[in-house]
Amino acid sequence: MSRKIVSRPQALCCALLAFICLCAGSAHAEGSDPVSDRSSTTQKLQGLAIVALAARPMVTVYEVTSNVSEIEARAATAMFTTALIKSKQFRVMERSKIANGVAREREMNQTGVSSGNSATKQIKGANVIFEATISEATASKSSSSGGFSIGGMQLGGGSTADEVGMDVRVLSVGSGEVLDAINVRKEVASTQSSVSGIGSLLGTMAANSGQDLHGMNPDANFQSAHKEGMDRAVRAVMEQAIFELAQRAGEWVDD
Repeated sequence: MSRKIVSRPQALCCALLAFICLCAGSAHAEGSDPVSDRSSTTQKLQGLAIVALAARPMVTVYEVTSNVSEIEARAATAMFTTALIKSKQFRVMERSKIANGVAREREMNQTGVSSGNSATKQIKGANVIFEATISEATASKSSSSGGFSIGGMQLGGGSTADEVGMDVRVLSVGSGEVLDAINVRKEVASTQSSVSGIGSLLGTMAANSGQDLHGMNPDANFQSAHKEGMDRAVRAVMEQAIFELAQRAGEWVDD
């Protein structure tokens, strides 16, 4: 019975092919299932003592100004409104999209298309308006990089950190007075790493051990990068701001 002997070059090529197949398979892997937000700032909001609906101040936000290119003003306003509702500390009055939703429904009711008497009722007014501005305080606040080489193989990596900030003011509708204000900042980190020249290292190791790969030394490289999503960072900033303001809402005095 004959036994087939696999040479070292063949074994290395098989290993390289297995690596390529593994990478190709992972590229087509399905993503994870969606989950509701369980971030630390969301948990802070949910951990606040729930205020009875009748005791909550009526608040609204017209538009959150955004100076961060990745976050448009409309999306920022929606995120801020969601955070206010999640806190269960305020009665939030819709304003930014009232013409597209509430006004159309009231018009349908007024013309008799829909049932009920919603068109005859007054829309509730807000006592407090939140004004917020998102600003990218520092781009590339800090950065670092480094590398290492051995036998022709190179290892490299680096990191950068930006900073995003938000200013929030609380205005009295009755007097126009600024009742409260806060500014919150958060670091947005990103990292990169790379590996290359694996084939060179294998060739060096083979030469040192007296092996000859006959020009068939395999090679592979790997690169990865990770950056916290800007929308996630902005949500965290918003939720932290609302968390702190909610705890001071009882101190807001509107003369």
